[in-house]
Amino acid sequence: MSKIALVTGISGQDGSYLAEFLLAKGYEVHGMMRRTSTKSSGRIDHLKDKFTLHEGDLLDSTSLTRLLEQVRPDEVYNLAAQSFVPVSWEQPIFTSEVTGLGVTRMLDAVLHVDKSTRFYQASSSEMFGKVRESPQSEATPFYPRSPYGVAKAYGHHITVNYRESYGMYACSGILFNHESPRRGLEFVTRKIANAVARIKLGLDEELRLGNLDAKRDWGHARDYVRAMWMMLQQDAPDDYVVGTGEMHSVREFVEIAFDHVGLDWQEYVVVDPKFYRPAEVDQLLANPTKAREKLGWVPKVTFEELVREMVDKDLDGLATKKPLDMKLKVA
Repeated sequence: MSKIALVTGISGQDGSYLAEFLLAKGYEVHGMMRRTSTKSSGRIDHLKDKFTLHEGDLLDSTSLTRLLEQVRPDEVYNLAAQSFVPVSWEQPIFTSEVTGLGVTRMLDAVLHVDKSTRFYQASSSEMFGKVRESPQSEATPFYPRSPYGVAKAYGHHITVNYRESYGMYACSGILFNHESPRRGLEFVTRKIANAVARIKLGLDEELRLGNLDAKRDWGHARDYVRAMWMMLQQDAPDDYVVGTGEMHSVREFVEIAFDHVGLDWQEYVVVDPKFYRPAEVDQLLANPTKAREKLGWVPKVTFEELVREMVDKDLDGLATKKPLDMKLKVA
């Protein structure tokens, strides 16, 4: 009999890759999306006949309980969140409600509907913020530097609390930056890849960025959803740092992206102070030893491969658009 999985935030980057992964494993997959005036399901449209989509909201406990009672999942992957760091300064209360308290609502629903359900919480390297040591492991103290990071730290701790208080199988994956061609255009990696493609095709003339010296541990989302699944297959629940163990700057990302299309990045990139964060996170670097040794997880995609794949996908996507469509985009 197939296992049943419920994925919140299934329409996002990670949710779409996780849905593909679980379907390939033979799971019966259910996804949760929040009701909005404009549906954004482009990342999962190719899967629409292979899984069941439900409406639900991390702000509404009743909707979560009803959904769990209907689906009766073996595993819940809580990926839904307000996940764009800059927006968390503009909407700190909303971010706290969804990204922080939303975790409690989902955990509590699992506890009361079926305590045996295995639960995965999407924690974040942004919890480390102003890093206390480098690289960062599961034992590194948190020092979040954004409302998003603070909310994620709350979600992480409440997951541990429910595990220890109620004996639930609840895990947190402390995932470092993971990207893909499915990343939203508001994120710096996709912003760079898309701008490089547009400049190469003559649709744009410059790329405006903030801190080029910020350094991150970047991997491919496809690799990271595999780690999520592996966490829920262990005998006992635990928390794991997931990352490549390599750190690269925004400048390096830019250099590789422009070089891939034969352009000199310095001719097109403009540093704009408006893109600096109110409180900067200068560098994040994972120590994924525990995930490697206990889960047997290792990333398969290199940093350079990730950057080139993202640029190529945007080149292909833009090149297939009609010329009129492209002109309207630029206007």
